[in-house]
Amino acid sequence: MPVEIDIEHVARLARVGLTPEELERFREQLGVILEHAERVTEVAAEAVPPTAHPIPMANVFRPDEPRDGLGRDEALANAPDREGDFFKVPPIVEEPE
Repeated sequence: MPVEIDIEHVARLARVGLTPEELERFREQLGVILEHAERVTEVAAEAVPPTAHPIPMANVFRPDEPRDGLGRDEALANAPDREGDFFKVPPIVEEPE
């Protein structure tokens, strides 16, 4: 069963500019991918319980034990740059032009 996907809409959402040739190629490729994904529903898996991980996992957390934290000087000891009692970092917000 062919799957209809609005590739132009998906490209706009992703803010990706595509040529007409790319739109057609990706439409075909995505349709094939979705058809293969649909075939997964054909697997007889009623007796298989849903899982989040294929291998059973044990709890790997250590016990939560309170302890003293770092002091200010110890926390700032390896800081590449500091300003008083604070880490100094480059600005990440651009100034409006």
